[in-house]
Amino acid sequence: MSLRLSRIPRKTRFALFYGAFYLGFGAYLPYMPVWFEGRGLSPEMIGLATGAAMAGRVIAAPLGAAFADQAPRRRDAVAAFVLAAVLLFLAHIPASNPWLIVALAGLAGGALTGVIPVIDSFAVREASRRRFAFGPPRAFGSATFIFGNITCGALISWLGNEAALYWTLSGAGLAVLAALILPEGRRAAVTASPASNPGEGSLLKVLKSNGLPLAFAISALVQGAHGFYYAFSAVAWTAQGIPAFAVGCLWATGVLAEIVFLWQSERWFKSISPTVMLVLGACASVLRWGFLALAPPLALLFPLQLLHAFSFGATYLGFLRFAADRAPERYGATTQALNSALSGGLVLAAATYASGFAYAEIGTAGFAFMTLPAGIGILCAMLLSRRQKITP
Repeated sequence: MSLRLSRIPRKTRFALFYGAFYLGFGAYLPYMPVWFEGRGLSPEMIGLATGAAMAGRVIAAPLGAAFADQAPRRRDAVAAFVLAAVLLFLAHIPASNPWLIVALAGLAGGALTGVIPVIDSFAVREASRRRFAFGPPRAFGSATFIFGNITCGALISWLGNEAALYWTLSGAGLAVLAALILPEGRRAAVTASPASNPGEGSLLKVLKSNGLPLAFAISALVQGAHGFYYAFSAVAWTAQGIPAFAVGCLWATGVLAEIVFLWQSERWFKSISPTVMLVLGACASVLRWGFLALAPPLALLFPLQLLHAFSFGATYLGFLRFAADRAPERYGATTQALNSALSGGLVLAAATYASGFAYAEIGTAGFAFMTLPAGIGILCAMLLSRRQKITP
């Protein structure tokens, strides 16, 4: 069996996992609230269940990544996460009590989203070691996300709200199978003591060094600045009179720009340092939210959506590369998980919460509030760039 798997390129095996995972995630992210509603949850309980899933990520990602960094084989940690997600989504099927559904949502959300920093860290390390581009396998995941999003939406229209759960469950099941064919990812034996190698100190020492605090801040601020976009872009654009179909096309344009960026990143941006990529991401974020706050016509919204390649893609890939270069291997997954908990959990949740008040007061102009965290991200990115030039 292992001999047969060895014939499959590692890049292909990671692409298959990303494809399977994001196929289900494309249904989970937008449509689980639809499933909650179908099970009779009130709007308040839907918000609580969605928030519980986000909180689950904040807790599960760092704890699970710490386990991944200690596991003899990184593949086992990835498989454990997605298998736990399958079991928890299976438990959703008979659930009817609202509080039980909230609890399951928190646990399932932690398991499903907690695997993202683990697989990202694993894939980036393998790409560096085996000399293949990380971008294309990850871009394949973004492509299947679009397919899952569109197809599951059609199935919900045809079969009802329960389709959201079964599509998500099927994607998680495929991810389990794909995890089994990933490279083993055995941890390298430690040949030097922490005292003899300053890069292998305690986790706290590592996180406080090598510019990582600034990199964490940049990623969290710039990714968190997507809060208004994720929560209210569709509402705001519809209120402008833009048809729902066009709104869907706008979202698809952003994801397609992300796919092209990730797919071609090794060719176009290989010589650009991770720090410069973080600067690009922060600058693109300020431009994007500033112009969207002006409520431009549909013809201008499409080119603005292309900036998603940088506000998300460059920031995402820039941090991955920065952390992979500066955090020792034994803390790789933990470093990525802490970034995920900050950028995709705490800061994004706070920005999303504030966005509700912004939209209620000034509507589409609320996009402008997202230039604040993004602008601070630029300052942090410029400071990091300066420090990198000074430090040999």
